[in-house]
This record gives sequence, structure tokens and C-alpha cells, in this order.
Amino acid sequence: MREATACMDLRPSLGGKVALVTGGLGGIGRATIDTLLAHGASVAFSHAQGVEPPERAQALVQTLPQRLSAHALNLAELASIRDCVGEVVRRWGGIDILVNNAAVGSATVAHYAEDAAGQDSAMLRINTDGTLKMSQLFLASPRRAGLDGPRKLISIASVGGGISVFSGFKLSDGMSKAAVAFMTRQLAAEHTDKPVDIFAVCPGATDTPMFQRSTLDALGPDERAAFMARLPKQRMIAPEEIANIVAFLASEYSTVLHGAVIDASMGLGVRPGLMTEFGH
Repeated sequence: MREATACMDLRPSLGGKVALVTGGLGGIGRATIDTLLAHGASVAFSHAQGVEPPERAQALVQTLPQRLSAHALNLAELASIRDCVGEVVRRWGGIDILVNNAAVGSATVAHYAEDAAGQDSAMLRINTDGTLKMSQLFLASPRRAGLDGPRKLISIASVGGGISVFSGFKLSDGMSKAAVAFMTRQLAAEHTDKPVDIFAVCPGATDTPMFQRSTLDALGPDERAAFMARLPKQRMIAPEEIANIVAFLASEYSTVLHGAVIDASMGLGVRPGLMTEFGH
């Protein structure tokens, strides 16, 4: 048994580690980059190929070029996923931490298909199959020379689908997040004897551009106030709060949580009726 440290540093250090954060230009992904950098990691991040301007990604890299790199990624295409992982491995010598953050939602999926059936297919192809392929390539990639401790695979799912069920939630969206939660448990079961820790984080209503577009932009001032009043703690979750959970999971302290699918919804996952039970 390991002896307890008399004065433990409660700030997890990721110094010398290399992380790949998919979907790094907005919301949770952007906050995760900042948080991992603050804890000492070097960070490769992806931007959506053909959707997000590469100039925006390169501008971010130039703020700390010795510890940041940007890589185009289309999660709907296996060749693009392979290229992204290969570029990161060549640039940094390997990947210690994978944060599967990139995904489409009910608003952003419209870029990939105009009709409802096509959007459902794109949602599952990107959020489910793309995340699966990224995880498999990460697990198959060579361990970086000199890495101390286990590698970390952290997937961002959602309280809707990953933890609970909400009436009116887009079916393909919830299915894709449920699949990520299942993938996390299955991969964790298959890697209990290997030097990798695997988790999923399931946020609730988080203040991101994606959530603004999918939910808040359609609400008038009174509707928005009523929506906020029904949320746990009467507020949305800040992206930085989810990023702090990711940093903890990326650290040496998280191994005992291997296989955990974490409800990060401030209570919405255990009380899903909160959004409707008061008759709003």
C-alpha cells in the first residue's frame, strides 16, 4: 500500500505530458486547452476541417507555439482521423492524454446535412463512430518514450443520453452520447490490466456557443429567465468547471475512477424532471 503523503499538493501537475483535445476552438474544448496548459501540459488540438478557419487555430498556436499545435480533423472521415492522430504523434512523439471533445449538436449538425434523416446519420457518424475511431487509434498508438504513469482517455458526452433521458431531446443526439458512455465502460473493462485510464464526463446545460445556438437563441427574454430558473442552482455550468474535471482525470489522482461515467450536471442527471415538473 502506498504511504499517505504528509503534505500533498492538491493541484495536479501535468508537466511534461502531451494532450490531444479534439474540438479545441470553442466552449469546453477551448477552456480545456487553457486549463491543461495551466497545469503544465503541452496541447495539440483539432479544429473542424472545412468548417472552422485554420487561421483562427494558428492564431491560438502563436500565443504559445512551444506548447501548442493545431490539426485539422473531420470526425466523419476515417482518413482525416488517421491523419490527425499521425500528425500529433509525429509532432510530439506520442499522446499521453486524449480528450474526445469534438461533436455536433442539434444546431451544428445542419452543416453536414439539410434533411432530418441526413442529420441523424451525420450525428451518429461524427459523435459515435468518429469518437470510437479516435479512441481506437489513440489506444493503438505507441506509448510516448519516458512517460511516467498511465495514459488517459477522457470523452465528453452529455447528461442527456449519457446519464438520463429528457423529453424532447433530439433522439440521435441522445443516442450518440449514450454510445459514448457505453464505449467508455466497455473499453475500461477491456483495459483494467493495461496502463491506461478511461473515463467519460457528462455535462449538463453548459454555457457554450453550441448550447446557445441549439437552445438559448430561440428563447425570448421571459422564456430564457424561466429556463434559467428551472436549472439546478439556477445557472448554467461554466466551461471552465468541466475543464477542471478533465484536468483532474488527466492527473495521477484519477486512476481509482477508471471506467467512471461522471454526471457533471449539478443534479440534473439525478432529477431529470426538474425541467418540467413545475409546469413551465
